[in-house]
Amino acid sequence: MRPSLPETRADWAEVKARMAAYATGDVRWREGKTAVYVFNAGPEIERVQKEAYALFQSENGLGPAAFPSLKRMEDEVVGFGLSLLHAPDDASGAITSGGTDSITMALKAARDFARKVRGVAGPANIVIPRSAHPAFDKAAALMEIEVRRTPLKDYLADPVAMAAAADAATVMIVGSAPNFPYGLIDPIAALSELAQRRDLWLHVDACVGGYLAPFVRMNGADIAPFDFELPGVRSMSADLHRYGYAAKGASTVFFRSAGLQAFMVFDFKDWPGGRMVTPTLAGTRPGGAIAAAWAVMNVLGVAGYREKQGQVTAARETIQAGVEALGFTVLGRPQLGLMAFTRDDVDCLALWAKLRERGWFTSVTTEPKSLHLMLSPIHAEVAGQYLDDLAWALAAVRQAPAAPAEARYS
Repeated sequence: MRPSLPETRADWAEVKARMAAYATGDVRWREGKTAVYVFNAGPEIERVQKEAYALFQSENGLGPAAFPSLKRMEDEVVGFGLSLLHAPDDASGAITSGGTDSITMALKAARDFARKVRGVAGPANIVIPRSAHPAFDKAAALMEIEVRRTPLKDYLADPVAMAAAADAATVMIVGSAPNFPYGLIDPIAALSELAQRRDLWLHVDACVGGYLAPFVRMNGADIAPFDFELPGVRSMSADLHRYGYAAKGASTVFFRSAGLQAFMVFDFKDWPGGRMVTPTLAGTRPGGAIAAAWAVMNVLGVAGYREKQGQVTAARETIQAGVEALGFTVLGRPQLGLMAFTRDDVDCLALWAKLRERGWFTSVTTEPKSLHLMLSPIHAEVAGQYLDDLAWALAAVRQAPAAPAEARYS
């Protein structure tokens, strides 16, 4: 039965208690038992997120003249990101509502650039590896752009296959740093060379790694070039609410030059309300999301991010060694905070379900069927517990009678 709006007012204490009751069935992410959806940098950063968001929750980033504070904070956050990603002096960007927003606006810019500068008319296409995020498909569907997904090579984008799929109507090629299913950084240098050779717009989807990989590199890891350091990269997406540890929803989209970013902006005045200029998909832009991102980045600074990201990679290294000791195979060579691992003699989807019985909510990869983790700093504290529970789940699944295939996967 459809709920109706209550006829009478309710006391806030009562409503708050009901909200808490609703949440009793949610995953226990503060205990570190969630390795997807939430990026837990600890209670100190959670407090910064909430207090900074609340300070500007009513302000609107749509009106920079009314709220120059938000404009200043956005400019500084964008500057922080550009400096981390080796952007040239003329580079620019904007805060968006999330990775899908960033990717959509980057594709919109690439499409309009292709139309107005390269003279691409008629049906357009983008070429992306099979591991690229579905946000590209969503954005392409909105703009009626053909998506050409190419096969992977060792779980990575294959530049040869992508070159074969691209043609004169290709408005964008894509590499991920890292890709979501496997947590691996695509060969961005080879894609950059392809982009330069064929005059193609290369977008690097660093929604996951943009605010993680630079600090992992600072901590001594050998991270291959993946950002504006490579001359063929024209745009990037990097999520603040992932490894930037900002409040949801906040991401950034970056362009090699302000001239390229200009193709993203929506500018309209042919109506009675006057001119409206919006830099992203959204009209109203929550001031709280901008303020929380700015506050967290200032509270952490380089030193804080290096510490947090060191905890992430330490958790991954511990879990990687542990799952390999249990007989699993880790897919590829993960270097950041994501990993997928599998084995041939056990149904990994059954393992996932068994781990849910002990409160773990993670993710899965389907090609091949694997367990998938997106780790946060808190997981350095609970890695041992996860491995113990994984060993328990493995033993339990092995002992259980096999279900018919149609029951397992229907």
